[in-house]
Amino acid sequence: MGRRRLVNAAEAKVLFGVAVDEDSLLRHYTLGPTDRLECEIRRRPHNQLGFAIQLCVMRHTGRLLAEGEQPPATLIHYLADQLSIEPRDYAIYARRAQTRFDHSRFLTEHLGLHIANKDDRCAALLAAIDAAASGDKGYLIATAVMSAFRQRGALLPSQAAMETIGLAGRAIARRRADISLVEDIAVEKLVVLDNVLHVDPAIGQTRFHWLRSAPDAPGASNLFELTERITFLRALEIDPRLQARISSGRWDQIIREGDATPAWLAADFELLPVSWTAG
Repeated sequence: MGRRRLVNAAEAKVLFGVAVDEDSLLRHYTLGPTDRLECEIRRRPHNQLGFAIQLCVMRHTGRLLAEGEQPPATLIHYLADQLSIEPRDYAIYARRAQTRFDHSRFLTEHLGLHIANKDDRCAALLAAIDAAASGDKGYLIATAVMSAFRQRGALLPSQAAMETIGLAGRAIARRRADISLVEDIAVEKLVVLDNVLHVDPAIGQTRFHWLRSAPDAPGASNLFELTERITFLRALEIDPRLQARISSGRWDQIIREGDATPAWLAADFELLPVSWTAG
């Protein structure tokens, strides 16, 4: 089984990829006088080109090129043209791991950045939790994680590391929302609610399934069944103000999950141990 993903392939390309549209090239990959001077200090053409690519990618994206990552050909040609260097010279630079490392270390300091540390990761986790408080959309959570690192001047860690932080933040946000909804409900009331997930001998099914199978076609008999369900729900005495304890986005997510959950899996959401609800 593959690892869990926070964003899909298309979203990952937008978040972690190197944009090479005309506007991005002009805004982020056009070398200024100081940039050119720093490039020219590197004597050999392939080193000048490789340095320029690392400089622009780090400054724009806030991350290092991954080991073995090939920059888009459009980007290589765009910077090579500015330096009057053959684009194919980058292949020489790409093979020189030590040179790439030395340049990345210099550029990290030159751009006022630092390798992400424990404090940066904690800040990113808090940002993920805050973003996930409004819902489960991975793209928004991942964006918040990346912004937290950038605001602290930290180089972005790997995509896998950032997704791990985002997934952890989402799990914590979900758990906090669950706790907020039930934290001051009496145990007796929780037992009643959990029993909705157990088979009721009187109807031969769980009340959860019974509630979800309410008829929607017009008719006197169906109206009677709907009335029965409304009466049952009112008897549970669930305070409607509970909804205000969490964000609307998180509430909507809980509703969607409830709608999509098969009745036979619903018991996984019990709040109390089985022994508490057996009676």
